[in-house]
Amino acid sequence: MDDSNNNKPGQAPESPLAVHSVSAMIGEYISRLGTIWVEGQLAEVNPRKGLTYLSLRDSDRDVSLSLYVASGVMESLATTAQQGSRVLVQIKADWWAKRGSMQFKVLQLRAVGIGELMARLEALRNMLAAEGLFNEDRKKSLPFLPRRIGLICGQGSDAMHDVIENAKRRWPDVQFEVREVAVQGVNCVRQVSAALTELDSISDIDVIVVARGGGAFEDLLPFSDESLIRVVASVSTPVVAAIGHEEDRPLIDYVADVRASTPTDAARKIVPDVLQEIADLRNSWVRIRTLISTNLSRLERQLELTKNRPALASPATLIEQRRKDNSAVRTAIYIQVLNFLKLESSHVKGASATLRALSPQGTLERGFAIVRTKSGEIVRTINTVPAGTSVKIRFADGEASAEISAD
Repeated sequence: MDDSNNNKPGQAPESPLAVHSVSAMIGEYISRLGTIWVEGQLAEVNPRKGLTYLSLRDSDRDVSLSLYVASGVMESLATTAQQGSRVLVQIKADWWAKRGSMQFKVLQLRAVGIGELMARLEALRNMLAAEGLFNEDRKKSLPFLPRRIGLICGQGSDAMHDVIENAKRRWPDVQFEVREVAVQGVNCVRQVSAALTELDSISDIDVIVVARGGGAFEDLLPFSDESLIRVVASVSTPVVAAIGHEEDRPLIDYVADVRASTPTDAARKIVPDVLQEIADLRNSWVRIRTLISTNLSRLERQLELTKNRPALASPATLIEQRRKDNSAVRTAIYIQVLNFLKLESSHVKGASATLRALSPQGTLERGFAIVRTKSGEIVRTINTVPAGTSVKIRFADGEASAEISAD
C-alpha cells in the first residue's frame, strides 16, 4: 500500500492542518473559477449598511444562490434590482475565509426584458413546431360526453370554480378529478407535469383541462417551458389548455389538443349543454314527424290516383283495349302482306311476258319456223343444205318433214 499521501499535511492525524490553512486552500481553489453569467429571478433584495444581499432563484426549480453587491456598485448599476424581476447577473465566487462560507459577488446585473423573453419563446416555438408537436393531424378530438374530467388548477382558484360550476350548469352529472397545483413560480412546471402524467394514467378520465385565470406575462412563463410542452404532447388523453391569456399566448396553447380562451370557455368545450341537447332532440323529433307525415300524405295521393286509373277501375277495359290494338296490328300486317304479294305478282307477270316475248316459242307464234337437219342442226342459210336433203320444220303448233328441192 502506498503511504506517500500520508506524508502530506492533513493526510494523517499526526499532521493536521490549521483551520485558516484549510480556509486559504478553499479560497485559492474557488478563486480559479473565474466569472460566470447566470439567469434567474430575484427572490429577495435585502439592503444593509454597505452591502445589499440578493437571493437569485432558479426559474424552474426550487434552487437559489446567495449574492451580494456593494451599495456603491448597486447604485451604479444600470438596472434596478427589484424583487420578482428576471435578471442576468455576472457573478464571481467569493470565499469568506473568516466565516468559512461562500457567496457570489455581483459584478454586473441586467434585467431580462419582455422583448428578449418573447424572442426566446418564439425561437422555442419554431423549434417545437419543426418537430411537428403543433401539427393539427396529431391533435385528438374531444369526446361528446366524457365519463370523468381531469382538472389541473391552482389551489382554491377562481379558474377551478369557473370550470366546475359552468360545466355542471351545462351537464349536472359531470364528474371531475381535481389536482390543485402551483400555477406559477418555480414549482409550477414540476407539479403540472406530474399532475398531467398522473391523470393520464387513470383509465376513465377522457379529458384533461389545465386551467388558470390569466396573469402577467412573466407569471405565465412556466406554461411555455419546453419540458412541460413535451409532457402535454406525450399524454394519450386529450388536453384542453385554458390559461386565459389572449395576447402573447403561452406555448401550451399550441400543443394542446384544444385551446380555450378562458376557464369558462373550457367548460363549454368539454361538455354539451343538456338544455340545448334536449331542445335539439325535440326539434329533431318535430322535423322527423313532419317529414314522415308529408311523405305519407304524398304516398296516399299517389295511391288514390293509381286506384282511380281506368285500368284498375275496370280491368276488362284494359284487356279490351289490348285486344283491339292487337286486331288493328293484325289487320295492318295482313294489308301490308297482301299489297306486297300483289306488287310482286305484277312484277312476276311482267317478267313472264317479257321472257315469253323473247323466247323461241314466242318467235314461232309470230309466224316464224325453225328448220333442222335430221341430225338436229339448225339450217341458217340455204347454201348449207343441198337439194334433196330431208329436213324437219318446227312450227308454233308442231313439226313437219320436208325435202329441199333444186329450185
